[in-house]
Amino acid sequence: MRNHLVRGLVSIIASLLVTAASAHQPQLQHSYVPPNGFIPDSSTAVRIAVAVWVPIYGANVIASERPFVATLHESVWTVTGTLPSGDNVGGTALAKIAKRDGRILLVTHSF
Repeated sequence: MRNHLVRGLVSIIASLLVTAASAHQPQLQHSYVPPNGFIPDSSTAVRIAVAVWVPIYGANVIASERPFVATLHESVWTVTGTLPSGDNVGGTALAKIAKRDGRILLVTHSF
């Protein structure tokens, strides 16, 4: 009788622990992904890159590198600045952004 009671208590405690653990698990929600990804075109890629670059390199530096060029290769946008005219020395900002989900894969600035 005592073993039966102990097994019953262990079973109840185990059930409570499983229930408590699952209650603290984040609930996964369905997330819509557009057919062309979250970064479907070059203008969106440029806006994302500029938003990332400005806090890093400063608004004046990034503004001086207009126009920006975005090219798509194997579902990754590569966005670069343009070397200001008359500058033979220097570099530009570069960002690589995943087309599908907008992840920033690379940010750099050549000097």
